[in-house]
Amino acid sequence: MGKGLCVLFAGPSGTGKTMAADILAGELGLDLYKIDLSTVVSKYIGETEKNLSKIFTEAEASNAILFFDEADALFGKRSEVKDSHDRYANIETGYLLQRMEEHEGVVILASNFRKNMDEAFVRRLHFTVEFPFPSEEDRYRIWKNVWPDDMPRDPALDLQFFAGRFQMTGGNIRNIALSAAFLAADDSGMVKMHHLLRATQREYQKMGKVISEADFGLQLKDLVVIARS
Repeated sequence: MGKGLCVLFAGPSGTGKTMAADILAGELGLDLYKIDLSTVVSKYIGETEKNLSKIFTEAEASNAILFFDEADALFGKRSEVKDSHDRYANIETGYLLQRMEEHEGVVILASNFRKNMDEAFVRRLHFTVEFPFPSEEDRYRIWKNVWPDDMPRDPALDLQFFAGRFQMTGGNIRNIALSAAFLAADDSGMVKMHHLLRATQREYQKMGKVISEADFGLQLKDLVVIARS
């Protein structure tokens, strides 16, 4: 049995799982190997095991942290064997369990869907860290700290309004702040409310959500005035 550490980061997308793994690697002074599962899983028999073997061998040689993002795709529940495909998929899962138990380094798994993880994996994990959806207070803290200190911002920015009105993760907030900065750079050079409103609308569209006047708490004519100010 290995002397390594296996940790699961579980929580919705955008709550900081990847960032936390990066910070942990930085604090420990280790490299972080983020595994692209599309290059690991193969439809050919035995190839997935070979790819995993290379990954663990390289990690042991370099003392790097292994980070499996969206791990439920590879560490998902094992299926009932109905055909040869199911049988080989379960063999891959068993091999992965074996390598994790023998590994002497740090392995971090990140999953957006904790319930989809195979219980055999979960029992072998040393820690499970939950990344909850941020509350209004957390969102306000993120809104305040997402900006660089020298970023020109209008003192009239009502970040408490955005924290209370729009329920989103830190990843979404970062995207909005970046988009608003580009809008401001193409305008007055200072981030104002209408830049944030436009950036928020764009982010909602990316998320597949429709933003309404009720979300903004403003009448449409007021939005037009803000956009033109």
